[in-house]
Amino acid sequence: MYSLYGELCTEVYDLSKPLGFSFGDVEYYLERLKDVKGKVLEVGCGSGRVLIPLLQAGIDMEGVDNSAAMLDSCRRRVEELGLATKLYEDEMHNFALTDSYEAIIIPAGSFQLVEGREQAVAALHHFYSHLKPGGRLIMDLFIPTDIQANHASTRTWETSDHEVIILEERITEMNLLEQKTVSIMKYEKWKEGNLIQTELQRFPLSWYGYHEFELMLEKQGYEEITKSADYGWLNKPVKADQMITFEARKAPIGRE
Repeated sequence: MYSLYGELCTEVYDLSKPLGFSFGDVEYYLERLKDVKGKVLEVGCGSGRVLIPLLQAGIDMEGVDNSAAMLDSCRRRVEELGLATKLYEDEMHNFALTDSYEAIIIPAGSFQLVEGREQAVAALHHFYSHLKPGGRLIMDLFIPTDIQANHASTRTWETSDHEVIILEERITEMNLLEQKTVSIMKYEKWKEGNLIQTELQRFPLSWYGYHEFELMLEKQGYEEITKSADYGWLNKPVKADQMITFEARKAPIGRE
């Protein structure tokens, strides 16, 4: 019934957040990973907004995402820049990779697309199993503070081919007790007054309490947990609407 980050969604993402676009996260992750010698995995890498600048900086990046269209865009950009990486199409909470990593990163709140606490816990456990001893998990989370039931919004973009893409988004489910919303995203591409392509996407979003997520990490065995607000290293979070970056380590050999 619904698409999963299909062609139109990917095109909109690349128009609204082109390569080089940053929320401050690209610079932050570059700084936090500058001394990493081994492989780094970006989970939910999408079309490469963060992965490619890190790759250009000499970090040995790989990526996993569940959208074939997003990965196609990422692969095309990587090739155009003369770079090389490995990209995998799989789910965030149960991807099957043979390598282990010095760091796993999940920028921009992408982890919050995992639906339900059970899958979220499974994902954290899964990340832990793919980290080398002493390896780091670095991920961004936010708490939505302006949710309105049945809220609807419309945005438009013009393409280089003189087409117009319209995105209509409506919150259709809101459960504050379970800390989740579901939105329906309708994408339409028009040219010369004719509808030429459309997609319908279900967009679930979960969020976690400030202390709740730290306890979730601890329960999975992560150590040395830190929290930094708005991409300032160890900048203490003081407001609910800040982006919070959690960083945690897998126990080193001998303490696993």
